[in-house]
Amino acid sequence: MSVITQMDFRKLPNLAALRAFEAAARHQNFSKAAEEIHLTHGAVSHQVRALEQELGVALFARHGKRIAITPDGEQFAATIRQALQTLAEAAELLQNRHRHQRLGITSLPSFAARWLSPRLGRFIEHYPDLEVSLQSSSSLSDFGREQVDIGIRFGLGNYPGLVSELLMGDWYYPVISPHYSLDKIPETPQELARGHLLRCDEEPWEPWFRAAGLDAEEPSGGLIFQDSSMLARAAVDGQGIALARHAIVQSDIRAGLLRRLFDITIPSPVSYYLVYLAHALDKPQVRAFREWLLAEVAQAKQAEDIGYSPAA
Repeated sequence: MSVITQMDFRKLPNLAALRAFEAAARHQNFSKAAEEIHLTHGAVSHQVRALEQELGVALFARHGKRIAITPDGEQFAATIRQALQTLAEAAELLQNRHRHQRLGITSLPSFAARWLSPRLGRFIEHYPDLEVSLQSSSSLSDFGREQVDIGIRFGLGNYPGLVSELLMGDWYYPVISPHYSLDKIPETPQELARGHLLRCDEEPWEPWFRAAGLDAEEPSGGLIFQDSSMLARAAVDGQGIALARHAIVQSDIRAGLLRRLFDITIPSPVSYYLVYLAHALDKPQVRAFREWLLAEVAQAKQAEDIGYSPAA
């Protein structure tokens, strides 16, 4: 097997000039070649002329503004074209290999931080060579443009252009810090309704009030949180009583950072869905993640990790 030395590489003509010449040979026109490789007509003409001088061979016959490739030029262009094709194929193979080792996941920030991320280590243990990118976003990613393979969304399951699989539902109940000091910890729903209530955007208290038999109005004033995990953090810090989604606060309850108030729950009108493009499952890492996630959800339900059953 021959070994290419550093001296061999020094004999190579300028690679930019080779690319300019190949494009000019293919188009038989300097202007079209310049447009393809994003150079000016003059730059292509200059590079081709410099290549001819370096090789000591005329690659084009020039007749005023018209050019015609010479037999030597035609043969040289074919050789360059084959070499460039080999380089392109090698680059594509490398890119595909890297893509096969990467998994892009998108999820709501609250679900990613409180439910998915603490469990994701178990998936990575099974696939240590896989690069996993977990992106948190409140808006649905463009799966066709961004480096996202699969996502988890909280909604009604209607995501045009995407396969949508129901993962699990969720429900709400009030939570409070055991060290809450703004007022006494309420012992009845009536006392709770008069307490300092924390709110999350689009997650009102009124449905829970109705389930508790209270004729109370939606709280007004104060801070409205845009993210459920921020709401939970505020409750942990003792800033007030939060109406929380179970999937978001279950780890804080297990850790003793929050306690649940009363046995009254209300089901969430929306659920968690797994979403992806139809052809995404052609990738083995996407199939593996889907199967693992469905198993995690099933195991959590079986272990009653999902918590109390919602009230009918």
